[in-house]
Amino acid sequence: MTKDKNSGIRFFERYLTLWVALCMGIGILIGKYLPEIPNFLARFEYAEVSIPIAVLIWLMIYPMMLKVDFQSVKNVGKNPKGLYITWVTNWLIKPFSMYLIAYFFLYILFKDIISPELAESYLIGAVLLGAAPCTAMVFVWSHLTKGNPAYTVVQVATNNIILMFAFTPIVALLLGLSGVTVPWDTLIISVILFVVIPLSGGIFTRQRVIKNRGEAYFKNQFIPKFNNVTIGGLLLTLIIIFSFQGEVILQNPLHVALIAIPLTIQTFFIFFVAYFAAKLLKLNHNVAAPAGMIGASNFFELAVAVAITLFGPTSPVALATIVGVLVEVPVMLTLVKIANRTTAWFPADRINGGVMHEQYH
Repeated sequence: MTKDKNSGIRFFERYLTLWVALCMGIGILIGKYLPEIPNFLARFEYAEVSIPIAVLIWLMIYPMMLKVDFQSVKNVGKNPKGLYITWVTNWLIKPFSMYLIAYFFLYILFKDIISPELAESYLIGAVLLGAAPCTAMVFVWSHLTKGNPAYTVVQVATNNIILMFAFTPIVALLLGLSGVTVPWDTLIISVILFVVIPLSGGIFTRQRVIKNRGEAYFKNQFIPKFNNVTIGGLLLTLIIIFSFQGEVILQNPLHVALIAIPLTIQTFFIFFVAYFAAKLLKLNHNVAAPAGMIGASNFFELAVAVAITLFGPTSPVALATIVGVLVEVPVMLTLVKIANRTTAWFPADRINGGVMHEQYH
């Protein structure tokens, strides 16, 4: 890679928080003043999943999937500690800490600002987010922290399997909502779009390019072509997402800020629970960082879909899940910076005697 390209990438990523803020602002303004654009894009939706957003997320994930080597996927089982951290954090800690933190803020600290009825609705939205760990965006955060792509795929895949069985009983337990049902079409299509298709496409491309041009070409010339695709896809996705939700955010600025506070604290808390657990277990940074990211970020497509299905698109519950979208990207970018500045806390490039090596970073 040339010096010019390297310099461009450094500049682009150095000011990523600024680009994210600009794109969120552009999206909100489009939703406010050019509503025909999100209205048109909203037609292309299936099972509460936006097809345009799905395509852009696919573009974000595809470059990372190119780096997945099936031999490395097989080796994940030789070092399962990162998976244990992911499972324990996401299913035995995260939903319950979300409930406690949100309850404390909404019912106690903000009781003079938020009515009990609204507090209950916002708490439901927060728990829906807390019970749905990330599926798609975690690949972006893993990419930005130079996470091991093969290990991240397995973390996400096993997490989705648990999600299918654990989401409903956890939400019902915490909120007493006996009528909670998982929108299976939303869950299944999300897994297909955000995991199966990009993984299959990445593996197919990898095999074809290596077969035709060799591994050196694939590693040194083909992979670098996609360096800015992930971030570009992220920024375009934000514009679309916030064009959809811009009016809702502008109409509820105070409550958006109040809901965002417990969601932000929860995100930092869960990240550091997993991250420090990985540090104690002496895991490689390229496993530790994605382990923290997958718990900290949320499967907001699923949470929003459940909120809309059960309570309606204009409900306070839906608003709380939408605030989850608003909070996630800026907070996760902060955690990406923290993870990238603390690589020295972890072994440099191998786990358990070299079972797994970082690839193409």
